[in-house]
Amino acid sequence: MKTTLMILAATIATMAAFSAGPVLAADTEHAMDMQQQQTGINMFGGAIYTGEPALAVTGALVKAGGGADNFSFASALVAMLGEETVNAEVAKLTKQYGEDEVNTFLGGMDAAIGFGLKRAAEAGVIMPEPAELSGAELAKTLVQAGTTPDGTFWSGYLFDKALSNQLHNQVMIDINSHASYEEDKITHKILNQAMYDVAQALGMKQVKLAKLH
Repeated sequence: MKTTLMILAATIATMAAFSAGPVLAADTEHAMDMQQQQTGINMFGGAIYTGEPALAVTGALVKAGGGADNFSFASALVAMLGEETVNAEVAKLTKQYGEDEVNTFLGGMDAAIGFGLKRAAEAGVIMPEPAELSGAELAKTLVQAGTTPDGTFWSGYLFDKALSNQLHNQVMIDINSHASYEEDKITHKILNQAMYDVAQALGMKQVKLAKLH
């Protein structure tokens, strides 16, 4: 009975941390870590990844998008897939989600990379030389990096691999603080769909679409 009450209290404390108003970033991060440890699931769905991050691949993505100081996810997509393909995908996503949400997604990706590199530097992470990846090969590598063991592409899994689960959590706190939880969710949601679409276009038919899309 005592153990049950302790578990219930811990669960209530975790739920309260997510439902409360503004809290300290450290408290929020701790609550997120607790939830993930208990469920093994990222905030917006999909398995968590706690292994070593693929920093060289992250470096290749940043390079494709114009570098750390001028990163643009839209530019990275064009570098990987070509302007015609990207324009067609943006049109498809705009029809599916609306222009406002697509703009939120693209801006959210730029912010995620910016905050991620900032947090990595603060943590003393030394970025290696970018991997020798470009074009469709880089796109395929990103799809593979974000594909969970059950074959589904999840944004959170990709972010875990790109930075680390801990830094991913910190970046989500940054985005939620500077924008909103809803904009963070939109970014994860549309990236799930966009990378699934990329996978299909590249012949990676075995990749499954996430529930959040």
